[in-house]
Amino acid sequence: MSQEADLARWREHLNRFAALLGDPPDRQAGPGREPQPGHCLIFAPHPDDECIVGALPLRLKQEAGWRVSNVAVTLGSNVERRESRWAELQDACGVLGFGCIRAGADGLSDVRADTSERQPRLWQVHVETLAALLAAHRPDLVLAPHALDDNPSHRGVCRLVTEALAAARLDTVLAHTEFWSTQSAPNALVQTSIADTARLIAALERHAGEIERNPYHLRLPAFLADAVRRGGELLLGAGEAAPDFAFATLYRLVSYRAGQPMAELPRRVFPADQALSSALLKP
Repeated sequence: MSQEADLARWREHLNRFAALLGDPPDRQAGPGREPQPGHCLIFAPHPDDECIVGALPLRLKQEAGWRVSNVAVTLGSNVERRESRWAELQDACGVLGFGCIRAGADGLSDVRADTSERQPRLWQVHVETLAALLAAHRPDLVLAPHALDDNPSHRGVCRLVTEALAAARLDTVLAHTEFWSTQSAPNALVQTSIADTARLIAALERHAGEIERNPYHLRLPAFLADAVRRGGELLLGAGEAAPDFAFATLYRLVSYRAGQPMAELPRRVFPADQALSSALLKP
């Protein structure tokens, strides 16, 4: 099936899902380009995370002309599946228009929050590998899981990225993402239109070996819809009406200076009909 056929199939499915939510209006900003587009690096614990948390990078790419690169921190724990997962990842990133970077020759191994204590030399090599990537690309925005995202590799990548930011002494904004556990204090709710949500799920579907094991792509719309429910009250205030859209992703944006966290950005909602730009990275 062609990419366009895949996207059409998912748009139809999402329109039916949105109908269950009362058919909120579907809006989307037109394509645009900033005079000096930024660069976003997604540090993905596993191939597929780039699709699950990719709303913000996808919109920046389409609406502001940003360059987006996904860093495959690991290629999973199954050694026999690593090359096929790398191929699936490249395919998925092709759907999203993201670049692909592999950390190390075969992804990094044993990336967990306690690796620093168990294997300090290996951990230091990992930190130096990611710090070199950060220093080479100097991204304006970095995505990584939040510290309590309840998967060992997700927690490990959070710690690894924050230590690499310090080692690279980078000025940037870190967007904490969530999947296995919600985060308590998100400050950005980023809507995706039906078309953009369809693109994220169509890309996730390219991770064929993973969804054969567990068809979690079918449940992603519910996850994105629930972010609207949670985000409306967490960002706008308890008891406030939920935003009038179907799908969104929550992040916590933190500004970094010389590799150290300085301040959380203000709580904001980013509807799909208002084009994103570098302004979202400013207090």
